Amino acid sequence: MSQYAAVQAQLQQRLDQILRREGMIEGDLRRPHDPDLEERAIEAENDEVLEGLDELGRAEARQIREALRRIDDGTYGTCARCGKPIGAARLVAVPSTPYCLSCAP
Repeated sequence: MSQYAAVQAQLQQRLDQILRREGMIEGDLRRPHDPDLEERAIEAENDEVLEGLDELGRAEARQIREALRRIDDGTYGTCARCGKPIGAARLVAVPSTPYCLSCAP
């Protein structure tokens, strides 16, 4: 069992949550629009918010998938930029990070 098995499970659980939320967002975005002009304006604003949330979710899902890949290939916990170990506190705070604190953008 990997030394990062607990992190892997945590990341997978978060990824599953994001994917479920994406499915709900997509369903909301596909719903028929209200024929009332005022309601359509409100729905358009809501759709913009949903699209923003969906975009953020997709970005987080990408980061999580990359972290899961690093766990699988044995590079998790090593900075992708400088090659030094990523501090344990940083990995706890941001489990999907590929960078140590010094190299973080």
